[in-house]
Amino acid sequence: MSASHSVQGNEAPYYYVPADSGHPVRMALTLLVIGVSAAAWINGVSLAKWGVLVGFLGLITVMFYWFADSIGEAQQGLYSKRIDVSYRWGMSWFIFSEVMFFAGFFGALWYVRTITTPWLGDLDHKLLLWPDFNAVWPNFGPAGVVEQFQSVGPFWLPTINTALLLTSGITLTIAHHALRENHRGKTTFWLAATVLLGFIFVGVQAYEYHHAYTELNLRFNSGAFGSLFYMLTGFHGFHVIMGAIMLTVMLIRLMKGHFTADNHFGFEAAAWYWHFVDVVWLGLYLFVYWF
Repeated sequence: MSASHSVQGNEAPYYYVPADSGHPVRMALTLLVIGVSAAAWINGVSLAKWGVLVGFLGLITVMFYWFADSIGEAQQGLYSKRIDVSYRWGMSWFIFSEVMFFAGFFGALWYVRTITTPWLGDLDHKLLLWPDFNAVWPNFGPAGVVEQFQSVGPFWLPTINTALLLTSGITLTIAHHALRENHRGKTTFWLAATVLLGFIFVGVQAYEYHHAYTELNLRFNSGAFGSLFYMLTGFHGFHVIMGAIMLTVMLIRLMKGHFTADNHFGFEAAAWYWHFVDVVWLGLYLFVYWF
């Protein structure tokens, strides 16, 4: 279907098909560079770290121009309701994949803590494997192979971060309702507050990592606990950064006059993602820091 048929408003029954684009190929190449360079870096090729850097810079560049094209098409009125539905399904499945991603790590935490550790502490297994193994969580492994460390408690940094993220969810909801009521100034204010809270969260987590690494001796190689702690909280922190960047883009678009009260799925998609990040953090706060 040609583009000219689709410029008939949001209710048009046409599906806009863009012209041929090199963005997918360029994206695939950057991901290939990242993957190969990361594998080489892990295997001791020192120069490979620059390949990872180049790959990520290329990835960011491709994403910038790809999303710019998509935003431009939306602003030209090329998207119909069918495109809107496609975007909603795409974002829904993307968030579902992220749910499964974190479910894998939460499952690993549950399995190691609830099944593996007690099983290794059973009398028969202790006699067969490691007689001095202490089946407590977190543990230092058999025969002292893991250096002594302290776990991070809920007070006060994780609790502060919980308050920050929950507050950001409230401010984002206020911004969304304001946009639906076409109060653009109010939307801009509360969205900016959300972005600020998100980046403050990242700063607090960076300080927590420094404290855990230098004062608690909690490191990535601190047994199963250390690995899962940094994988769960680290990947969540990465998602917070990505979500804050997404909301920043929405803020810039809002100040440029994009979005209307009835047509603002870009804003909604970023909001969905942010609320997902909030929910994941609540699970982390409970099962990593409390229990």
